[in-house]
Amino acid sequence: MPSETFDARFENLARICEFVTTAAREAGFDDAEVYDVELATNEACTNIIEHGYTDTSDGKIKCSVEANAKVVTVVLRDWGTPFDASDVPDKDFEVPLQDLGPRGAGLRLMRGTMDEVEFERLPDDENRVTMKKFR
Repeated sequence: MPSETFDARFENLARICEFVTTAAREAGFDDAEVYDVELATNEACTNIIEHGYTDTSDGKIKCSVEANAKVVTVVLRDWGTPFDASDVPDKDFEVPLQDLGPRGAGLRLMRGTMDEVEFERLPDDENRVTMKKFR
């Protein structure tokens, strides 16, 4: 699975997204599917930068992507603050916007655009999110 490691900085989001969308396009995914992969990757990396590396400016994101005619798999690894998706409540978008609250919309976005999203905390202080988009 091809991988690249990026400094966990907002200015690198475009490079990370380009890395995954290029693989999706080359595998034959259409524009809407590629956009879904890009949106989920951008949101996941934004969360890593914003929440995982709040106390440091030298964090890394390792991005791996594998794509074929049937599936794009994006794996993001970081060594920031542990993250447990079950700690974030599901968003209720039926409430007025001012009552929506600050957390959880990004997770719903990721889960809504990708077919599978899995979060893991590994023994070596690594967070890993694996996202899959099927054709």
